[in-house]
Amino acid sequence: MITRIVTPSESGKRLHRYVRSLMPNYPLGQIYKMIDQGKVKVNGKRKKDTYELAAGDELTIHIEEDTFKEANVGAVEKKVKFAGVISKIDVVFEDGELLVVNKPAGLLTHPDQTEQKETLITRVHAYLHKKGELDSRLFLPATANRLDRNTSGLVLIGKTAGMLHQLNQWIQKRELDKYYMTVVEGALTAGGTVDAKLVRDESGNRTRVVKGDDSLRNGADQAEKEAVTHYRPLRAGQGYTLIEVELISGRTHQIRTHLQSIGHPLLGDIKYGGKAFGDVNHQLLHAWKISLADGRTFTAPLPPLFRSVLKKTGIDFAMPV
Repeated sequence: MITRIVTPSESGKRLHRYVRSLMPNYPLGQIYKMIDQGKVKVNGKRKKDTYELAAGDELTIHIEEDTFKEANVGAVEKKVKFAGVISKIDVVFEDGELLVVNKPAGLLTHPDQTEQKETLITRVHAYLHKKGELDSRLFLPATANRLDRNTSGLVLIGKTAGMLHQLNQWIQKRELDKYYMTVVEGALTAGGTVDAKLVRDESGNRTRVVKGDDSLRNGADQAEKEAVTHYRPLRAGQGYTLIEVELISGRTHQIRTHLQSIGHPLLGDIKYGGKAFGDVNHQLLHAWKISLADGRTFTAPLPPLFRSVLKKTGIDFAMPV
């Protein structure tokens, strides 16, 4: 069985075209037959050959590995290229199945329309290729969680299909705990929870809190989604508060939107009501800790920019052990 995870740049491609791109030497009629017979599944379910794939879809092809490799000859070079790709990454943990990295702010997690090569996942692929651990004909390692370009911190990568599936299951069942550090405007003296539905407007790349009269959903691209954020203050200084955030659900821009909704936008987060702080004109947000359902916990130290802001605001803080 061959497993692939659809990347954001591959989303929208029809199923039969995607399979053909993986198996260029296999007869197209045979590909249609495999899909019709249920030998090609998406997220464990049979789909029509015209099904449009979405980013994160898990594709399984029930075929012998040797047959797949023969049908795949020539596709690897087209699919994964490493010329000029940086292979240096900040590895927090690695074994044969799982890779945990500390993403710097300013780096995309996945390719998009503006950048195809300089992303975290392309660096990861180049890193594994350099180690001789990448065979994209069988499985291409992928992230289980993603961070915004200007958010730093921990990203989980499944090196095997089994581990990626397990990580995704833990996230879907909310059995994986994610904690962030951020600095917000104003004085927060007590912890709390924001339980407010969110709606996404892709055209403006914004997330909004849904309020009672439903007016904020006008023009939105998706239905409202449940979202819960816990927060607790750690230290305060000069009109700012350092807080820890536990993300219960994982919606796009959830932390930024929820904290803005209670009058405490993130320092530097101009898009969501915050003010620039010196040279910091983006959200100061760091994914500092992840605890897996199997008991393992990983942490990433605060980056230099974050520590510099704490010093300038007079916030005296040492990371938890």
